[in-house]
Amino acid sequence: MMRRVFFPLLACTLLGSFFILDLATGSVTIPPHDVWAVLTGGDPSVASWKTILLLFRLPKALAAIAAGMGLAVSGLMMQTLFRNPLAGPSILGISAGASLGVAIVVLGSGLGLGGTGLISGMGLGGNLSIVVAATLGAMLVLVVILLAAQRVQNVMTLLIVGLLGGFALNAGVSVLIHFSRPEMTQAYMAWSFGSFANVTWNELKIFLPVVLLGTLIACTFGKALNVLLFGETYARSMGVNFIWIRLVIITVTAILAGAVTAWCGPVGFIGIAVPHLARALLGSSDHRFLLPATAVMGGVTALGADIIAQMPGFETVLPLNAVTALIGSPVIIWFILRRRMVM
Repeated sequence: MMRRVFFPLLACTLLGSFFILDLATGSVTIPPHDVWAVLTGGDPSVASWKTILLLFRLPKALAAIAAGMGLAVSGLMMQTLFRNPLAGPSILGISAGASLGVAIVVLGSGLGLGGTGLISGMGLGGNLSIVVAATLGAMLVLVVILLAAQRVQNVMTLLIVGLLGGFALNAGVSVLIHFSRPEMTQAYMAWSFGSFANVTWNELKIFLPVVLLGTLIACTFGKALNVLLFGETYARSMGVNFIWIRLVIITVTAILAGAVTAWCGPVGFIGIAVPHLARALLGSSDHRFLLPATAVMGGVTALGADIIAQMPGFETVLPLNAVTALIGSPVIIWFILRRRMVM
């Protein structure tokens, strides 16, 4: 009970601290008091710092919080729905569909698919073309998964369908990489590393509402997810419309995972590990409290990964996926083992 009181204070303090620290670190280190001055409408010690903060770092930090929240919440819902601690937001192949969409746009010229011309012919270019391609790929997979969910009664069968579909989509990406030019392959690999810096203010106006709305909808399903913890049969015996709940969970998860992948790349680890971290810190599996706790910890984790990726002393920004896996995995393992030892 005490954890439910102190955890929100701890989580919000960490989120605020990491947010300021993320704005302060980078190729140019800005003192935290100057960061706070800019955020409150004042002027920093160096005039150029205001441009750096407002134009580049602030949208990146907001994108990191939103992406972390979306991935963590969708991962928690997948783990509960499939009753599998290794489930994540990419388990249904949504992220793989987005990756294939980007691969067709970036790598497709090697197979005569027109590459970036597919999107540039629509009057789009740059990062927006990648976002459109990833979104279309994720939406296509979502439609297939929803159709399968209406025909498949067993969630484990649906899980297998999603995993196999993801393998098939990743195989398609591998074929495109094999036939593409080296410079195109390098461009695709750079996207696949994941980054929050690609989200501009204009894109944030779409990305942020989509993720926040999806997260809020997910948080309203706390009681239904609590029932699903005891299995599909128990849920039906309690009068829960299991098919409807499953469709809503899959749809929300797909929207969250698809949006994050489209704008930030296939960011890994957060969706699988953060729910376990939130359970360990909160000391509860009650989704009414666990969902918002997971959302906040997802934002904290994403900000922490971004801080490490751009720490002073590195000549370039480290790949985000490498940071989340190498730095985060030992921390989560320690939390889980410590919890087991206490129990």
